[in-house]
Amino acid sequence: MKKPIPFIDLAAQQARIRDRVEAAMRRTLDHGAYIMGPEIGELESGLAAFCGARHAVACSNGTDALALVLMAKGIGSGDAVFCPSFTFAATAEVVAWLGATPYFVDIEADTFNMDPASLVAAIGEARTAGLTPAGVIAVDLFGLPADYDRIEPVVAENGLWLLCDAAQGFGATYKDRKVGTIGMATTTSFFPAKPLGAYGDGGAVFTDDDEMAALLRSLLFHGKGDDRYDNVRIGMNGRLDSLQAGVLIEKLAIFPEEIEARNRIAARYSAGFSNLLVTPNVPNGSTSVWAQYTLRAPGRDRDAITAALKARGVPTAVYYPKPLHQQTAYRKFPVVGGSLPVSERAAGEVFSVPMHAYLDEETQDFIIDSVRSVLQDDG
Repeated sequence: MKKPIPFIDLAAQQARIRDRVEAAMRRTLDHGAYIMGPEIGELESGLAAFCGARHAVACSNGTDALALVLMAKGIGSGDAVFCPSFTFAATAEVVAWLGATPYFVDIEADTFNMDPASLVAAIGEARTAGLTPAGVIAVDLFGLPADYDRIEPVVAENGLWLLCDAAQGFGATYKDRKVGTIGMATTTSFFPAKPLGAYGDGGAVFTDDDEMAALLRSLLFHGKGDDRYDNVRIGMNGRLDSLQAGVLIEKLAIFPEEIEARNRIAARYSAGFSNLLVTPNVPNGSTSVWAQYTLRAPGRDRDAITAALKARGVPTAVYYPKPLHQQTAYRKFPVVGGSLPVSERAAGEVFSVPMHAYLDEETQDFIIDSVRSVLQDDG
């Protein structure tokens, strides 16, 4: 391949819709309501209709989306919130922000998502330690929904709430349920590299709870009441810019086609990598939106593989090289059983290859052939 291969090709997508995006931006420039303009309501209606949620509340980014839900639930000191360690920092970060305790649980090897058995053990340990189990944040990692048929009963039996972190999973489905309609609430991120991404930061919360939706709208606007200068609670500045909402409206219009393309590309990858590496598993009844296409290379030198691919012009990324419970900022927080062996093993084996809706077959074949060649050279 002579032309550099982008890991995520945002330029190709932009070329497709640039005229519509520029027109959307001009409309915002013309009306001048740069914060909480009419685009916000239009985007929220579109997002809610897309996934079937009663409410979609747009906000500043995916991290703030998580924080807003936890603020609405009033978590704080003494509360334990259970989350996987094999994820991006934001999932646990927001729990610590509010003075609660992120309690780390392990993942399942075949999906990279929360292990319900590990969750059960963690809840018991937390109670023994004098913490109050409050809720669970299940992550839909790499675009695949967690195993909610097994997680939801654990949550219900223990009187907890369930928050779905779909920063990477919006657009996927779980057994006839669309991501955005599972749990007490679902959050997502519109970071540019996400399957549905803005041209800056953005996020949203989905819920069927009318009272929660109203509370979220207050919290993201500094805790305002009926008037912006009547603050009835402590909130944050979590509003979404009108320009970003306009971009997202145009991207949402082509999102179903892009999801279809991502699944077609993922299927070609899996066929090309079969019997070579451990390919992603999508359980029956679920669909993935393929935020990443992540392979495992057990028993091989992952760093040598990715270095060799880079030399051939194939970009890769490692999500994640170190689980949260091993990172400096989070080492003080409890870990179920004292260690998370599946998370730790995955961190040493995973690497992701280019994945986006505009990956053509010629480029994809080059990537597949390059991986196969590198692995053969590696022995």
